[in-house]
Amino acid sequence: MDYRERIERVLERALPLTDAGSTRLIEAMRYSALGGGKRLRPTLVYTAGVALGASLEALDDPAAAVELIHVYSLIHDDLPAMDDDDLRRGRPSCHKAFDEATAILAGDALQAVAFERLAGSADQSPDEAVRRLTMVRLLAAGIGTAGMAGGQAIDLESVGRKLDVPALQRMHRLKTGALIETSVLLGAAAAGVLSGPKWQALQEFGAAIGLAFQIQDDILDVTGTTDTIGKIAGADAAHDKPTYTSLMGLEGAKAAAEAQRARAHAALAPLGAAGKGLEALADFVIGRAN
Repeated sequence: MDYRERIERVLERALPLTDAGSTRLIEAMRYSALGGGKRLRPTLVYTAGVALGASLEALDDPAAAVELIHVYSLIHDDLPAMDDDDLRRGRPSCHKAFDEATAILAGDALQAVAFERLAGSADQSPDEAVRRLTMVRLLAAGIGTAGMAGGQAIDLESVGRKLDVPALQRMHRLKTGALIETSVLLGAAAAGVLSGPKWQALQEFGAAIGLAFQIQDDILDVTGTTDTIGKIAGADAAHDKPTYTSLMGLEGAKAAAEAQRARAHAALAPLGAAGKGLEALADFVIGRAN
């Protein structure tokens, strides 16, 4: 099922223009968060949660939270101090459309809104409060030093260096894979599944597609165009970044992506027919053109 229309409505509700703060700041947040994109991470939240019996309403907040976190990371990744990218999703990056200081604040504020949405209201039931606290912890772990931020730090330290494949995998498991895996597990947590064979299956699935996603990104940086991928093609090579294609060659990287797709499919066996939607997402991850 395509959940993009639903997440667009949820994100719109999460980012009103009636806030008492700076109008320019909110405009920068909305420009970045409502500017399209694949919406893969919220789709993973919805698909995993529905597979385990959660309602769409129960999945709206974690789906919004993970996408807002993703957008904040893109804004900061594009900054001159990080990857220094001028294009994002086919449009000027936030710091180009506004300014660098506003972009930093927009990313910071989007992260705050994400956790506010995930925490929920003050009048929730004890069971709901425990479930949401678990999701807050999952998301915090996925984006911290042992997750997205740690991976980005390794990425910056690796420019111009020669990494071997295991080191590259570790970097991308943190930088990109951790948030993708967290998206899957947020869906499970919203459904009340926090342990057992299905939880373990989704952990393995999330790890596999997280790695497949980054391998495909490296492939597209070589084979795609700026128009199709929505950002500057060839940027990794220009910045002398270690990638799967630079280490394994284009065909080797394609084979590695296929291996991760097979791993993802195999991991879903404990879900039976309920895992079909997730299987389709694994196929999408390495079949995408942007």
